[in-house]
Amino acid sequence: MQQTPGGGGEGVRSVLRALDLLALFDETHRSRTVRELIDATGLPKSTVVRLVATLEQRGLLWTRADGRLAPGAGMLRWAQLAQDAWQLPAEAVECLRSLSEESGGESSRIYVRQGVSRLCVAQHEGTQQLRHVVRIGEAMPLWAGASGHVLLAGSPPEDVRAAAAAAGRGPDFGPVLAERVRRAEEQGWAVSHGEREDGVSAVAAPVTDATGRVAAAVGLGGPTSRFTRERVEGFLPVVLKVAEQLSKLQFIGGRP
Repeated sequence: MQQTPGGGGEGVRSVLRALDLLALFDETHRSRTVRELIDATGLPKSTVVRLVATLEQRGLLWTRADGRLAPGAGMLRWAQLAQDAWQLPAEAVECLRSLSEESGGESSRIYVRQGVSRLCVAQHEGTQQLRHVVRIGEAMPLWAGASGHVLLAGSPPEDVRAAAAAAGRGPDFGPVLAERVRRAEEQGWAVSHGEREDGVSAVAAPVTDATGRVAAAVGLGGPTSRFTRERVEGFLPVVLKVAEQLSKLQFIGGRP
């Protein structure tokens, strides 16, 4: 049996390819043609057609009357399960709201780690007219930003190296990221400026589980022009307080 680079077999590779196809559907691409899927993935037409047929059979894709493909009705079940599992308890919602309010109207968010990415699972939009927009469920690189540094804190060195490799910035970036993660672990918080996107800054602290392991990161994000040294120093006590409150709630990972 032919093996994938990650050590899985042909079946694993097919699953990964199917997931890659589904990932091509988003807010700006609500429907796709088979040709678009072929061009986007670089896979042979026969492979894409086979994967599409399988996904349609499982209800994960749907062919519209105009011939374009869209997410299938079978997705609704999974979406509802995820929504139910990750719905924040009222106390956590209040924590995010108070964090945003006490920061002067900056947006507050919670991120969890997934592979070499971090996902936004909850947020409270700030009241500032100019603010950084993040969508719930949006994947961002783990190597960039204060939340990423916090989520990597306490991780094995190989995890940090994998995150650095995903950045595509060459071998010199590995030690840079390792130092940022070390500092985040030592301080118990992290600050970043323009790492993922110019002009965007963030402050984050860890949310821990019952064992003390980092389960999530909570923090503030916004324009660098507002994240001055003085304001960041004012943000930190509030972020740390909310991180402690969220850790006590033990809700990260979904409800039973």
